[in-house]
Amino acid sequence: MKIVPPNALRNGVLAIGVAIASLFLPTPAAFSAEKPIPAERNPPGDIPDTQVFIDYVSPVGFTLKVPEGWARSDRADGAKFVDKLDGVILSVAKADTAPTVESTKTDYLPKLEATEHAVKVAGVSAVQLPAGTAIRIVYTSNSEPNPVSSRQVRLENERYLYFKDGKLVTLELYAPKGADNVDQWQLMSRSFGWR
Repeated sequence: MKIVPPNALRNGVLAIGVAIASLFLPTPAAFSAEKPIPAERNPPGDIPDTQVFIDYVSPVGFTLKVPEGWARSDRADGAKFVDKLDGVILSVAKADTAPTVESTKTDYLPKLEATEHAVKVAGVSAVQLPAGTAIRIVYTSNSEPNPVSSRQVRLENERYLYFKDGKLVTLELYAPKGADNVDQWQLMSRSFGWR
């Protein structure tokens, strides 16, 4: 009779568990194959005109005005602010060069389409903001499924890519498609500043 060492048995069980789990996890190709969800008729998510904004000071060298009272989560690469179906995500990464419209289309968009749900890009442009030139990406996507109900909503998104001294900051703004947040999103994107 052959005795199986405990480590070999544990590793075998772990390998089987990983293989089974991988059958149920969505792949990047699954995200790009996902169909866009229709927008709601009267979507929630308008940021009120009376919303107060406060300064968020990042420990890695920038500031941004964010809505007061939104739930904040610090992340390894930045921070996230959420209120119901609206959100603001800030992330920081190293970069050798400033992004351009062309490099964004060829390098950044394929990654975005592979990692988010049913992305439809409406435009990529260079914009002049108080902090300097930034790249603006406008697109729609499906939200992450609700962990309880699995329900998703169609979102409209704007991303701004700010670059300085080898640092790339991404500002991501999202809300249900059709929500009226133009002025508030403009306020936030224009408030970005380097420290």
